[in-house]
Amino acid sequence: MESPTPADPSELEELYRLLAAVRQLDTAAVRWQRQGIIPGYAPLLGQEAAQVGSGYAVDPTRDFLFPTYRELGVARAVGVDMVEYMATHKATWHGGLYNPATTHFAPIQAVVGGSVLHAVGWAHGQRLAGPGEDGYNVALSYFGDGASSQGDVHEAMNFAAVMKAPVIFFVQNNGWAISVPTERQVAGGSVAARAAGYGMPSLSVDGNDVTAVLEATRQALAHCRDGGGPIVIEARTYRLGPHSTSDDPGRYRSLDEEQSARRSDPLAACEALLRTRFGTPDSFFAGALAAAEAEAEAVRQGLEGLAPRPGSEMFDFVFQEPTPALKAQAAAWRTESEHV
Repeated sequence: MESPTPADPSELEELYRLLAAVRQLDTAAVRWQRQGIIPGYAPLLGQEAAQVGSGYAVDPTRDFLFPTYRELGVARAVGVDMVEYMATHKATWHGGLYNPATTHFAPIQAVVGGSVLHAVGWAHGQRLAGPGEDGYNVALSYFGDGASSQGDVHEAMNFAAVMKAPVIFFVQNNGWAISVPTERQVAGGSVAARAAGYGMPSLSVDGNDVTAVLEATRQALAHCRDGGGPIVIEARTYRLGPHSTSDDPGRYRSLDEEQSARRSDPLAACEALLRTRFGTPDSFFAGALAAAEAEAEAVRQGLEGLAPRPGSEMFDFVFQEPTPALKAQAAAWRTESEHV
């Protein structure tokens, strides 16, 4: 779908501030990993518009978002505390220290395609509960073009379509399934085209255009709220950095390709629109950058201040009712720990 022309600069300025904040946090997180502050991280450089535009569209007081391990931009857009979010990347807490029940942002999911099943399950519950005054609450599930080939994703899409679950399948097609290009692992080259096989509509959008992503997500939300069932959004973007901080993209793609993709930088595109359409001055962009840098520094300090969690917690969240074997393991651990 084409990008809408914004009539008011205020919303676009807010989106730019979010893009700038996410860019700074993301690039800082890579530095933190190199400095040993966090052990690992999955960068999103180049995908900021897809994440900010979609996250900005939802109502986190009623809708529920189900991320993978790369949705820092979505988390920031819906107001998740960034220190609590980054706790997982510091290996302080599994899934994030934030409260999913209050943020409506599910725990960070490392299993490829796993969050899609959770999203459909939650959406099916909303369908069974029935619509409210403003229609159904909606689940928004994030995954990549690589994950779209997982069997779990196909089963989730089929179930959602049969049950008319109010869920948006939001695919960030960043061109690479780790080291495998999209054309070698997605038949036909389009994830959105698969929606027709499940009898659901789809939207294909420029994932580097934050206003286009925002409009597409709003359209998808309206479709789900009205009882239309699931829908697929494919945001076509590009992963400018590595798959993770342990990856070397130079082994499977060329520098020329990366430099060509940088010409579609989502932050630069939003800046250009503000300047050409609304004459936004340099002072605005300087202020947005300064605020983003200050936020990243505050998050770094918060991360370094996180203390290790009590070791006993490893037994507390395995089962709702602990089994005899788990109780025995916990008792043995306590006994051994007294001598450490």
